[in-house]
Amino acid sequence: MSKARRATMSDVAREVGVTAKTVSRVVNDDGPVAAETRARILEAMGKLGFQPNLMARNMRVGARDSTVGLVIPDMGNPFFGTVAGGVESAVRARGLTLIVGSSEETAERERSLISTFLARRVTALLIVPSAGGDHRPLRAERAAGLPVVFLDRLAGGLTADSVVSSNREGARAGVAQLIRHGHRRIAFIGDLPALYTRRERFQGYRDALAEAGIPFDRDLVEIGHDHEAAAAAVTRLLDGREPATAVFAANNFASTGVILGLGRLGRREVAVVGFDDLPLAEVLEPALTVVAQDPAAMGRAAAELMMARLDGERSKARTVVIPTRLITRGSGEIPPP
Repeated sequence: MSKARRATMSDVAREVGVTAKTVSRVVNDDGPVAAETRARILEAMGKLGFQPNLMARNMRVGARDSTVGLVIPDMGNPFFGTVAGGVESAVRARGLTLIVGSSEETAERERSLISTFLARRVTALLIVPSAGGDHRPLRAERAAGLPVVFLDRLAGGLTADSVVSSNREGARAGVAQLIRHGHRRIAFIGDLPALYTRRERFQGYRDALAEAGIPFDRDLVEIGHDHEAAAAAVTRLLDGREPATAVFAANNFASTGVILGLGRLGRREVAVVGFDDLPLAEVLEPALTVVAQDPAAMGRAAAELMMARLDGERSKARTVVIPTRLITRGSGEIPPP
């Protein structure tokens, strides 16, 4: 069997020496099959990488087909919800249906979701990769013609179509804004170091410091994976002989945590720039200066890449970069004491 196409029931049947109807009974749990034969069929399915075509079975009973699978890390994160909305608006116009699952930021859960979507014979697969995810197993699926696009972060071990924000340049611009207003003790609070977005934004932070001739201080770098971790981090950064006078919060959860931590401390004189805009950012006191992404545009761009592949485009994998923009509102313009 060619590695460039998906294994079929007939391939499994030939491998075991039974009829395709017998394989179908095992796949669909529809009819008696001897236990020994069933075990051999399941073993062959694993060996050949056969994925049951659940979508074809659904079509026989009148269910909808032409679905697009989207894997995101967190259903509760508004950023990824807006990404999904951008994808959905684009695929709906094409007559496709979007199905979404959360990896909960774990590689194991991501693998499980991808397997589920592949078993449904989705028309295309869109993935926001988890930290440490290995996407090399998708090479065969891509070679067989399945469009696979990665969003927000790059794939692990696989060259594929991707849509990302201008993370490094956006972070550089945000930190440069703090430097322009006189700050030299600028803290960085970001996500887990293994994440692509964190690495890029951290490099942008380093770029801005280097351009201004400000020495990098590792003591000013903290992890704020969620609200409470970021709130605790900002408390530590402001407690010491050489405290930070400004904070660059490298994602929306970190920004929310920094605001929470500063509020608990009653500190309004600390300058803050966040990466990602927040709901009600304008009504905070002071209003929050941000490096704004465009998650809806990210979702639409990923859908457009995917649909171009469906239409037969066979060019090399490419990466689309969605620009960010600095929105000045006051918190990033507070001078140092």
